[in-house]
Amino acid sequence: MPNSEIVVAPVESKADLKAFIQLPVRLYAGHKGYTPHLNVERQEAYSPKKNPLFQHVEVQLFLARRAGRVVGRISAQVDRAYLERYADDTGHFGSLVAEDDPTIFAALFAAAENWLRQKGMKRSTGPFSLSVNEEVGLLVSGFDSTPMLMVPYDPPYSGARVEANGYAKIKDLFSYNYDVQNAPETIGKKLMARAGMGERVKVRSANMKMFDAEVRTIVGIFNDAWSDNWGFVPFTQAEIDHAAKAFGPVIVPELAVFVEVDDEAVAFIVALTNLNEAIEDLGGRLGPINLAKLLWRLKIAGVGSTRVPLMGVKKKFRNHPLMGAGLAMMAIDQLRQNGKRLGKTTAELGWILEDNKATNNIIRSVGGVHYKTHRIYEKALG
Repeated sequence: MPNSEIVVAPVESKADLKAFIQLPVRLYAGHKGYTPHLNVERQEAYSPKKNPLFQHVEVQLFLARRAGRVVGRISAQVDRAYLERYADDTGHFGSLVAEDDPTIFAALFAAAENWLRQKGMKRSTGPFSLSVNEEVGLLVSGFDSTPMLMVPYDPPYSGARVEANGYAKIKDLFSYNYDVQNAPETIGKKLMARAGMGERVKVRSANMKMFDAEVRTIVGIFNDAWSDNWGFVPFTQAEIDHAAKAFGPVIVPELAVFVEVDDEAVAFIVALTNLNEAIEDLGGRLGPINLAKLLWRLKIAGVGSTRVPLMGVKKKFRNHPLMGAGLAMMAIDQLRQNGKRLGKTTAELGWILEDNKATNNIIRSVGGVHYKTHRIYEKALG
């Protein structure tokens, strides 16, 4: 069977999509660093009718089969919002999962790259599943680390298989483990005092009675703070509304922190309850019994781990020698205090671009330990 022909075909039916979603559940069962997504969440993520990302991203999913058995998958996508911003004829790949066989990887990439060429793309980058604002990068270190919400898992063999198909690293993305219970207080307040801003700064938690307004504030700061970041594509309003609704169950008001200067919100940090801890033994299935388990774990038993996917400081303060770090540290301090009071044990801070020295230095200085790396690759499509 290993020498049987690999057949790669587009995902066209509900059965195909089910097989696409279920493949990692089968291949990665028992891997310490892996927790299956909820099937219902993946079905929505890949649905043009339900995921607003499809309003500006054209996606093609592929399945690889050997003797009728599904052995691999990949996505190819063209993001019009990305192309409008960068105009570099770059398409993307993502959702890469396959058995450890070079012929499978080669067949998957051939199909994805051919599709991208037909769309006029001259370069392929990834993995993005399905965009830079969703799951990003291929795991290349930290394989046994705690599975985290919206953080991709890949087995150790995947990186070498990707590189064997002509892909080279563009960027590494760092994630940090942060000990909520034992991390020391930062020097944030001292930095702001030295900048003469001590009396003008206020830190607060999110007001859930003004949820929509708070979300707009977060996105406004994020789009300002990260607009010069590599690969940045701003959230659309539809994506903002969709994410706010989807993440409602894992949002805790005390874990969304704003720092204000003269009553203007200029910095923020958000930690989400790590859903993966609550669903690790559900196998992706959310029937009545599993739903009851999930609700009990989220609402009563509690989840100790969190993930910080978003933080930022407005540009007008970020480059100040004291205030940029000071505002970020004050946000982290408040988040740590609130999390500690709520019984949170750990937080993953990430991802951070490897060459974002300022943010990496801040996180390391407050006690963050680099424990996971994801890699983004590129290839010219000759």
